[in-house]
Amino acid sequence: MMRFLRWTAAVAAGLLLAGCGGSSDGGGSSDEGKGTGSAPPSGSRSTAAPAPTALPSSLTSQRLDWQRCKATGASSAPSDAWRCATLKAPLDWSRPDGATIGLALIRSRATGGDRIGSLLFNFGGPGGSGISTMPYFESSVSALHKRYDLVSWDPRGVGASQGVRCRGDREIEAAESVDATPDTPAEEKAYFQDATDFGKGCQKAAGPLLAHVSTTDTARDMDLMRQVLGDAKLHYFGMSYGTELGGVYAHVFPRRVGRLVLDAVVDPAADTVGHAENQARGFQRALDDYLKSTGQNPEQGSRKIAALLTRLDAKPLPTSSDRKLTQTLAVTGIILPLYSESMWPRLTSALKSAEQGDGSGLLALADEYNDRDPSGRYGTMTHAQRVISCLDDRQRPTLAETKRRLAEFERISPVFGDFLGWDTAGWCHDWPVPGQYDTPEVSAPGAAPILLVGTTGDPATPYEGTRRMADELGRGVGVELTWKGEGHGAYGNGSDCVDSTVDAYLLNGTVPKDGKVCS
Repeated sequence: MMRFLRWTAAVAAGLLLAGCGGSSDGGGSSDEGKGTGSAPPSGSRSTAAPAPTALPSSLTSQRLDWQRCKATGASSAPSDAWRCATLKAPLDWSRPDGATIGLALIRSRATGGDRIGSLLFNFGGPGGSGISTMPYFESSVSALHKRYDLVSWDPRGVGASQGVRCRGDREIEAAESVDATPDTPAEEKAYFQDATDFGKGCQKAAGPLLAHVSTTDTARDMDLMRQVLGDAKLHYFGMSYGTELGGVYAHVFPRRVGRLVLDAVVDPAADTVGHAENQARGFQRALDDYLKSTGQNPEQGSRKIAALLTRLDAKPLPTSSDRKLTQTLAVTGIILPLYSESMWPRLTSALKSAEQGDGSGLLALADEYNDRDPSGRYGTMTHAQRVISCLDDRQRPTLAETKRRLAEFERISPVFGDFLGWDTAGWCHDWPVPGQYDTPEVSAPGAAPILLVGTTGDPATPYEGTRRMADELGRGVGVELTWKGEGHGAYGNGSDCVDSTVDAYLLNGTVPKDGKVCS
């Protein structure tokens, strides 16, 4: 099984080219009364807790050994402008003087004068690799690079930071045949058994780490990075899931907030079912916009695609390889190009071929989303995404609850609703460790203004979440910037208005008027 619609962000290279903390200036104690370690809170939201003890100097005073970066996975080594290092962080933030793990960092020094400091980037997921993505993104932030050291990292459980791989390539490919919208008791059994097996594989691969990869854990890691990098405040650019991470950081360390940009904003007030409903609306909205761009009536076009998916459920399509296009893979292939308007022509071609009996185009798109290379090797972003999100989220909808909601999901989206409805039950089914909260706490009273960028046509993190994040951050903290455009994320997607506003905020500290609109 795989989650079709990550909160995330597919800011993978392909799309790019189309606790505890320190004193106010990097010393010893965290903001009082903010945050906990990895233990689940008792309420529906993450809650405040007594201030933890100061970090040992072995963590705060560590010196990073910056060396030439090596190739990672399918990505070649970046240019000589980039250096990589390993940061030592506590495995368990409630025991900061206990066992440690290594977090892989990448950095390129500011290219101009009047350096501001470090600018940390998280590209979403959860589970996206900053080590492999950051060098590709540099051309989009060249203006920022003049005055900031560009820094990113693989969060705990991701990639080079003790990345978790829950099953092998053959097992992943076999799981793609599991029906993600089961129609019979036998299919339901296989669906939930696959979820159980995946969780067991993660538990075996991750061991004790599985209980310490939460968003709150990573927020604390970020503050340790801030201290070790020598910054009095955290300057940060978070995309998609990275916006939730930024909001959690602001809650735990409000007085450490420097200049934070959150682009493609996750709705922090939505629970498991709420997120799935939001995405059903968001992806259906994006599909409607796509269909309109091709001259089709959205309602009729959606019915045609839904009929194709129904046929595939009964009889998968042949492709140019020995693999078949299943209903599940077809939905995945439709989803990917909705992340970026530049990919819509590929969706047109793939759908046309599928209607003519050839599933190759949609299968190729699905393989890109699933990070499958031509040799049949898979990446592990989905694995990391699942171990992080299932530790964060304690909700586990039952089969009966899911079935009661399916009609509403299908009403919201005739194409994606069924898949997202079932996903609420299957994604964290029988997970080996308990989740922490229903919704994350992001309130940040006293924090500096945080710039929130929402796109009206965003499929994965629908625009409405931007307002909700502003409300949750609190009065005077969240500042909204709207782009009337398409795709997942606004910065670097062709709007001079968005880019100049974000640049002015990050480079000069110029906070735009709340509610500014770029069209």
